[in-house]
Amino acid sequence: MTPNPRGDRRRRRVGLLGGSFNPAHAGHRHVAERVRRALRLHEVWLLVSPGNPLKPRAGMAPLAQRLASARAVADGRRVIATDIEAALGTRYTRDTLAALRRRFPRTRFVFVIGADNLVQLPHWQDWRRLAAATPLAVLPRPGSTRKALAGQAAHALARHRRRPGALLAGPTAGHGACHAPWAFVPAAEHPASATAIRAGLAPAPRVAVAPRPRPARIMAEPVQMQAAAAAAR
Repeated sequence: MTPNPRGDRRRRRVGLLGGSFNPAHAGHRHVAERVRRALRLHEVWLLVSPGNPLKPRAGMAPLAQRLASARAVADGRRVIATDIEAALGTRYTRDTLAALRRRFPRTRFVFVIGADNLVQLPHWQDWRRLAAATPLAVLPRPGSTRKALAGQAAHALARHRRRPGALLAGPTAGHGACHAPWAFVPAAEHPASATAIRAGLAPAPRVAVAPRPRPARIMAEPVQMQAAAAAAR
């Protein structure tokens, strides 16, 4: 179910995987599923950005097209594609996360990024405040993982690092915790790349028809969640 921009008061654990999704691909789904299982999340939201301040506009597909590609790799139940950021009217990640916490006060959010974005994190707007307020889950990215774990952001946040299983074990920042934790979530590195797809070096993802609802007996399985990876602001 697509998140309501006005919010709700349901209790759940949600991973936020933001990015341009230009286009979305199997690597995004891989990250979302891995983080969902590792952190026992109820859902992972693919936050399709209306515009990334750190990426050029040239070559950026329209939002509707990128959202469609994200919906094609999501399942609509545990991995959900949404353009809620456009409805919120936010430009920077720190503002998007703050707006989501206000609208979904009983949801515990985890911001999911790839190792490449951990490298870039010091270039983000108010990155230290972002990391202090929202738990971060970092997943491997080809060619970036070692650099990220030895980089500026990882060094600055070293004392707040936790095991993946303990990432959401304590109180949230502002409710007993003075700083949100972060964790590196081990996972196989997926080779899919939006850049390669746009350059014609890899096949474009197929836009699938929305999945048909599953029988109620299947949908009643135990609630679990996970998410992760990609995109800078």
